[in-house]
Amino acid sequence: MITQRIDAITRIPEKYLHRVLPAPRAVKIELTSQCNYRCGFCAHRLRLKDRGEMDFTLYQRLVGEMVDAGVEELGMFYIGESFMCEWLPEAIEFAKKRGIGYVFLTTNGSLATPERLRKCMAAGLDSLKFSMNNSDEQQFREITSVKTKLFHDSLANLKAAKKIREEGGYRCGLYASSIQYNGEQQERMLALVNEIRPYVDEHYWLPLYSMGSMTTQREEELGYRPTAGNQGRIGALREPLPCWSAFTEGHITHDGKLSACCFDAGDRWVMADLNEVSFMDGWNSSLFTNLREAHLRKDVTGTICEQCVAYK
Repeated sequence: MITQRIDAITRIPEKYLHRVLPAPRAVKIELTSQCNYRCGFCAHRLRLKDRGEMDFTLYQRLVGEMVDAGVEELGMFYIGESFMCEWLPEAIEFAKKRGIGYVFLTTNGSLATPERLRKCMAAGLDSLKFSMNNSDEQQFREITSVKTKLFHDSLANLKAAKKIREEGGYRCGLYASSIQYNGEQQERMLALVNEIRPYVDEHYWLPLYSMGSMTTQREEELGYRPTAGNQGRIGALREPLPCWSAFTEGHITHDGKLSACCFDAGDRWVMADLNEVSFMDGWNSSLFTNLREAHLRKDVTGTICEQCVAYK
C-alpha cells in the first residue's frame, strides 16, 4: 500500500542518520515546473523562478546515474503538474527499462484524461495518486483560482482510472490523498472522500504544509493553519527535525538542481547543480552534508531550514 511506502521514506533508518549517505531509496524528478492550478497553499503560485521542462537528454543521464547508485523508486513529479509534459509516458518507459523498480506519480488529476492514463499505465507506471483537496466547486474556486470545470475533470478522471486499469490488465496502484482541514470544512471533505474511495486502492490524509514557510501569509485569508516542516502523513507524523526530506529522498528540479527540500519552489534549498556534477556528488556535496549535520544536531539556526521548522 502507498502509506507503507510513504512511511518507509519518512521514517529515517539508522544508516541514513549521517552526514554522508548512500543513495536515497527514492527520488522525485521534475519533468516540468508548469502547473495549471494556482493553489493558495502552494508556493508554486508565487513564481519564484523561471518555469520550463527538463531536457530529455539530462533526464536520461540522471536516471542512469540514479539506477547505478542504487535508487529504487522514482517519482515523476516535484513541484509542477507532470501531465502537462507531453513526454511523460516516454519518461516512465525509459525509467522502467533502465532499472527503476517503482515509478510513481502524483497529480491534481485535471489533465489525467483516460487517453493519457492509458499511455502511462502501458508504459509501466506502478503508482498513481490523485491529490483531492477541495470538497466542492466553491472551495475549488477559492483555493485554486482556476475555472471550476477542472474540479469536475479531476473527479471524472479519477473515476475513469480504475476502469482503464481493469480493461488493460495494468498493475498500477491507484490512490488519493486529501488535506485534513478543520471544523466544517473537514466535514465537507468527508463527503468527497466517501465518493472517491470505491475508485482507489487507498486514501490517506495529509496536514496542511507551509511549503517551507513560504505560504503562511495566506493562512488568515484561507482560514487554515499550516504545520512546521514536512511531518509526513496524518497517522504517522514525524518530528520536524531531522527532516527526512534531506536524508531519504532526493528532489531534482526541471533545470537540474538538486534540492534538500520537497517544497522548494524557488531554489532556496539547492545543494548542487546536476548539470555540472553527478547525482551522487550532488547528494553528498559540502552544502548538503553541512545541512544534514545541523539537522542531526536538531539545531538549524542560521540555515535555510530555520524559518520552516520554527514555524508554529
